[in-house]
Amino acid sequence: MSLADILEPLQQPLVTVLDTPVSWTEVLGFGSGALCVWLVARQHIANWPIGIANNLFFILLFTQAGLYADAGLQVVFITLAAYGWWTWTHGGGPGSTALPVRRTSRTEWTWLLAAGAVGTLALTLVLDRATDSTVPFWDALTTALSLTATYGQCRKRVESWWLWIAADVVYVPLYAYKGLYLTSLLYVGCMALCVMGLRSWRRDLAPRWPRTAEAVA
Repeated sequence: MSLADILEPLQQPLVTVLDTPVSWTEVLGFGSGALCVWLVARQHIANWPIGIANNLFFILLFTQAGLYADAGLQVVFITLAAYGWWTWTHGGGPGSTALPVRRTSRTEWTWLLAAGAVGTLALTLVLDRATDSTVPFWDALTTALSLTATYGQCRKRVESWWLWIAADVVYVPLYAYKGLYLTSLLYVGCMALCVMGLRSWRRDLAPRWPRTAEAVA
């Protein structure tokens, strides 16, 4: 039995939304993605293995939809998930097993913005010239935003939620345009969960970093 034979049932339509068939892959991606974001907002360590499962579903889904940067992004997400899993349990420093929520420093912002801009430009050129992507810039932009947001999530930087919200604002119409209506709906829900996560992480941030310290960071 080949890999294609194993994956074939996941590609079968389960329901139809707006005259568009929705596969098992998209349904499972929807469920695991929503659960993952909810667990991140609660700072629950189980978000990492659930997130890895979500990435595997989305590799298949995005490849079928021609969103090649988003499909490749999932491989990077799996690597970052392993890193985030480790830092959340071992990155708190001597005498601590938990990583505290912190603000993003000016130096980190500089590197993140520079990497995001360069990454968006480079991916746009690659997708435009080397693939049949119909949305090279938007695919590249969401990829860059997602990577910078995931880095912040791995390090428990509170501003990572703003990056996720920015990515979701683009993801919702992008996936609808590609006919991935259930996934588009997922990202509407993700925006609400991101707001919840932002508020939750801010509450945990306040006792550790008083306003005077935040101004210096």
